Amino acid sequence: SRTALLTQTAWSKVSVRFCPLWDNLRISHRDTLRSPLFPVVLTVSSYFVLCIPYVICDVMGTRWPAIQRFKIQPSKSPTATALLHCTGVTLKNHLLLVFPAAVAQWAWRPPIPLPEQAPTLLELIGGVTGNLLLFDCQYFIWHLLHHRIHWLYTTFHAIHHKYTAPCALATQCLGGWELVTVGFWTTLNPVLLRCHLLTTWVFMVFHVYVSIEDHCGYDFPWSTSRLIPFGIYGGPNKHDMHHQKPNTNFAPHFSHWDKVFGTHADHVPQTRPRDSLQTKTHTSKSK
Repeated sequence: SRTALLTQTAWSKVSVRFCPLWDNLRISHRDTLRSPLFPVVLTVSSYFVLCIPYVICDVMGTRWPAIQRFKIQPSKSPTATALLHCTGVTLKNHLLLVFPAAVAQWAWRPPIPLPEQAPTLLELIGGVTGNLLLFDCQYFIWHLLHHRIHWLYTTFHAIHHKYTAPCALATQCLGGWELVTVGFWTTLNPVLLRCHLLTTWVFMVFHVYVSIEDHCGYDFPWSTSRLIPFGIYGGPNKHDMHHQKPNTNFAPHFSHWDKVFGTHADHVPQTRPRDSLQTKTHTSKSK
């Protein structure tokens, strides 16, 4: 029947494998892709490259009114001091934690075998979505505990709440313990879900992108939360609200956990006189 034919055609498109792409990568860049250093280089380089457009928007500020109209907190813009501080913390963490861990993996871990078969489009989308959902649950619990338990907050998480109006470079302005935890889950989850390596790498880059987007301070028409309907995805508005009201919106990506546990908060538009980026270190339990 016509319906069956259309269904079969649609399914065949979804089931198409990335064979040419994967074969080219696997054959032409075999040694690079098999190196334990590759995922680290991929995620670190993706982070700084994806931050650049947002940093340019922050630096240009009111000189770009067409961009500024998408600012979530229009009364606040990151100062040069704030941008340098975030960059400094990120570089310090990478030099002291990420780089040594990467070298250790390179020295002791054998090269990763590359599967001959490419994933299907359905496997890739399902794997990326599954990893995001699993990480969302893990980080929601971790995040909630680090706000509810005073010692955990002041010792490990307070540095990330230095800024009540976040910017892209604040994404990895983290304590070492938090960075290690996030990196551990990002590396472990694709293994637990038995994802193809190509799916794993796509997830890692996409996860970096949406994390930066959550902190960027702008709600553009192409924001992930606007592309995914029904308020399923939180996005920059919701995470910006978390930095304003730290006892809300603990989930990093989706909205369902905050709605289930009563910590969900909608964004409240602001129209305050312009000032510089407010900095505030929460040294006690979030109010």
